[in-house]
Amino acid sequence: MKTMSLEEKVGQMFLARYPESNADEEIKALNPGGYILFGRDFENETKASIVNKLNTNQRNSKIPLALGVDEEGGTVVRVSAYKAFRDTKFQSPQQLWQQGQIGLILQDSTEKSTLLKSIKLNMNLTPVVDVPASSSDFIYARSYGRGAEKTAEYVSQLVKTMNNDGMVSTLKHFPGYGNNVDTHTGIAIDKRPYSTFEQTDFLPFKSGIEAGAPTILVSHNVVECMDKDHPASLSENVHKILRDDLGFSGIIMTDDLAMEAVKSYVENGEAAVQAVLAGNDMIISSSFKEQKEEVLKAVNNGKISKDMIDTAVRRILAWKYAYKIIEE
Repeated sequence: MKTMSLEEKVGQMFLARYPESNADEEIKALNPGGYILFGRDFENETKASIVNKLNTNQRNSKIPLALGVDEEGGTVVRVSAYKAFRDTKFQSPQQLWQQGQIGLILQDSTEKSTLLKSIKLNMNLTPVVDVPASSSDFIYARSYGRGAEKTAEYVSQLVKTMNNDGMVSTLKHFPGYGNNVDTHTGIAIDKRPYSTFEQTDFLPFKSGIEAGAPTILVSHNVVECMDKDHPASLSENVHKILRDDLGFSGIIMTDDLAMEAVKSYVENGEAAVQAVLAGNDMIISSSFKEQKEEVLKAVNNGKISKDMIDTAVRRILAWKYAYKIIEE
């Protein structure tokens, strides 16, 4: 921390979308905390070519990178969608449970982590811990689909397994997706009472936190009982609930700020600034360069305090040490 510039510190707060070209130049110039890779990044690659690329990226990064992916299984598979990496796509938790219950889910998780680590990824943005109200809900297919208490048991065991396997897990999508619409394409207004969250949605998050989950991703849903004026990802009150009421001390990150659900709630295009002020440690960003500049400008003009940046960066570095992303 003592040797880092403000520019380097702010860079650590971004989990940027992996660039289509010139990644090494971006790493040297902008010092991202890490990258999230999508299907396009694996489409025309082999295991050997990805390993070579990501090893080169790490060598060019002053502080080792978190390298993450959404490999949930089922409808969201970025790596196993391609036969160069796996003969078949990973199945969803629901499909696995039907075949072999929790034992098969945990076995599958270890296989996932082994594959991801073999291609130099160190973070899997899973599990989905949302509790849908019915099988017709948008999030249902990605969820465990078995109610709050069963989901809480599943999450606890899965987080412990991923920790044992040395893979960073991410609980998502706080404070709980429920029956809301897809925020990639629209605005989700959640009108459920706070008691519903206390009795259902929070249970899997609490069990994941108790099991040692290192990171939690916050949705863009507007949860009226917590903050009717901001998406959860940009709400100071939602982050306060996660820190103070649920006792989470790890990394809080936004869902991708490029999603449609954020745009109408952002002033002056300053989504990243609002995300930092709300209490996020990391920002998933498809506009890394521009949003990093926004945050730097906000620190330099006093809108964001340097203490706030230091608090987030201290958490990020401690997390990277804990998962051996940074080695002694």
